[in-house]
Amino acid sequence: MERYSEKELSLIEASYKSFLQSVKGVMDEEQLGFIDKAYRLVLDKCNGKKTLSGGLYIMSLIEMADIAANVIGLRSKTIVGVFLHEIMDNSDVSLDYIKEQFGDRIALIIEGYRKISNIQNNKVSFQSEQIRRLYLSLIDDIRVLLIKIIHRTYDMRHREDVDPNLFGNCLKEVKYLCIPVVHRLGLYEVKKEMEDKVMIHEHPAEYNDIKNKIKVSSGEQEKLIENFLAPIRKALENEKIETLIKWRTKSIPSIYEKMKTQNLPFEQIFDIFAVRIIIKNSKLSEEKTDCWRVYSLVTNIYQPNPKRLRDWITTPKVSGYESLHTTVRADKNWIEVQIRTERMDEVAEKGSAAHWQYKGKNKKQTTDEWLNQVREILESPNFGKNEDELSKSCKSDKIYVFTPNGDLKQLPVGATVLDFAFDIHTQIGCQCAGANVNGKLQPIRYVLNSGDRVEVLLNKKQVPKSDWLSVVTTDKAKNKIKRYLKDQEMKEAQIGSALFYRRLKNWKITYTDRLLSMILKEYNLSSGIEFYHQIATGEIDISRLKDFIVTLCDTKDVKVEKVENEFVKDAKINDVNNTAVTIGDNMNDLAYKVAKCCNPIPGDDVLGFISINGGVTIHRHNCSNVRALKKNYPYRIIDVKWNKGGLSQSEIMIRVTGDNEFGLLGSISNTIKDLKINVVNANFETKENRFVGKLVLQVGNTNLLDQLLVKLKSLKGISEVSRMS
Repeated sequence: MERYSEKELSLIEASYKSFLQSVKGVMDEEQLGFIDKAYRLVLDKCNGKKTLSGGLYIMSLIEMADIAANVIGLRSKTIVGVFLHEIMDNSDVSLDYIKEQFGDRIALIIEGYRKISNIQNNKVSFQSEQIRRLYLSLIDDIRVLLIKIIHRTYDMRHREDVDPNLFGNCLKEVKYLCIPVVHRLGLYEVKKEMEDKVMIHEHPAEYNDIKNKIKVSSGEQEKLIENFLAPIRKALENEKIETLIKWRTKSIPSIYEKMKTQNLPFEQIFDIFAVRIIIKNSKLSEEKTDCWRVYSLVTNIYQPNPKRLRDWITTPKVSGYESLHTTVRADKNWIEVQIRTERMDEVAEKGSAAHWQYKGKNKKQTTDEWLNQVREILESPNFGKNEDELSKSCKSDKIYVFTPNGDLKQLPVGATVLDFAFDIHTQIGCQCAGANVNGKLQPIRYVLNSGDRVEVLLNKKQVPKSDWLSVVTTDKAKNKIKRYLKDQEMKEAQIGSALFYRRLKNWKITYTDRLLSMILKEYNLSSGIEFYHQIATGEIDISRLKDFIVTLCDTKDVKVEKVENEFVKDAKINDVNNTAVTIGDNMNDLAYKVAKCCNPIPGDDVLGFISINGGVTIHRHNCSNVRALKKNYPYRIIDVKWNKGGLSQSEIMIRVTGDNEFGLLGSISNTIKDLKINVVNANFETKENRFVGKLVLQVGNTNLLDQLLVKLKSLKGISEVSRMS
């Protein structure tokens, strides 16, 4: 990189001295020396650096310093931050060096600026409020954000110095981050410049057209407004109403926005000029009356347009905004008049959060309240004596993290990867196995920070566990986990209740409420659900339970009563006359069929699944599809058993592997024939000296199948015989 020429250095020094001259009145020698130290370091480390358009880079920093000092009114540490905010990207200067030479606070400001500059905010226009909160949650000093605003002000003035590929995002950042913040800080000149520049870049033709149509010069505007206000001031004085009156010409962007929203040409926009009458010392109980008194005075002097009356005093806006708006005619001009009290004006200018804080209803500091405090510091006549008042950070109780698509999620401080997963969707939370956070794999317990980009990793076999409750912090995640665990407990309790009832039946003991009560007391359990759950999970030893119940019966502590609780009734729903449904030529007039996925035969441990057409499909208990059926449709599962006759014949498939020896296939065929089993299909594949055979057979029951498998396994050369699903 070439160094600046003598001519360029001379130009730079002249500009820098002019800047120093402009701030000498508000800074002492020590502060000016601090600024000069930063300026000299950047001049040395970035000597020769040019802007994108070919301008001198150090001159852009001097202009930013001028915006900081003479437009916003900031002091030495912020200006030092302006000079140094990009030095780490443009030289070998490290953060430790900055800390050593300029102190911890400047290093914190530089680090904060780099942090917010690395945010990927492609969706900022759709999530502007959350993006503002994200920025504010990431910084520990408001000067970080002020430097960002200063830099963007420069960018709006010098579009040629911004990468064309990045200018679109730059505009969004100005519109949806910078402008709302500078408005809240009361930096109206910066706001007006930004709004104008945004419109010039986005709609240059419309901007120039409106500008040309505003024909009244600034001097004529003042004369027109003073003539308009004179009779109003006199009437207010006669009524002894103390007020503060402000006026302005509406900005070109504001006029353009009205033309768009109301779909009107410029000539039909009434309120090019706006006057605000702020009533002082109005009691809260008398505010509405005072506003309408002033309205009456104004409309007695000037003709109002009744269609333009906006009463946000009787019915405030959702934001808390209160004001009375009317548009009156003065000669050929329509002028908007806003009438409000000092309290209403404070809420309108600083947001409702400021008023809540004033009333003591909200003890936590919000970002709005923080900005209001910053505004008070900036507007204080003593600002500059202790610039570090701006170092107060917004201790938010929220963090803001990105999804892989760039959407923002708001979570409480301390939220984990698992909280984030449940915030997206319950199913994602239930299957969360960790996450990719900023490109690094992290466990479900990892605590997230504002600005993190999180991609949840899923495992379909993952299910919520009780210890997850110690991992999450959000109520949403805790409730979802508890709900899942409770559902699982209920399902297992139903299984346990059925098992318990059947055991009692086998032991020839009748269930009674007294029996359950004594069991709960013995096992120190609080409810039947807990007892049935422990039966299902095997936590209660069945043999010990039987001994205890028999003891009760022997001592006649348990009476035989036919009183059944809901769980026992549920256990019997699938029973007919207290027995399983029998599989035969019909099942209580229910059609049935054997499931193709597992081909059960008489003797197999089976269950029935009621299909949507009313029929029953018979599955083996160990069928691969049964788990899903039990999970999704437990109420459609019924207990079934084979009748004595069973089915005539059922098709099953077996797999036979062995050595490819002469005559072995004949031996297999003879064994099947001897047992009078019909072969429906057979397929044998040979590879080298081994063969694999798959046979579809018609078998009447499991006893016959077991005989076949044993006989086949005993053949010489057979290594494995198994039944296939």
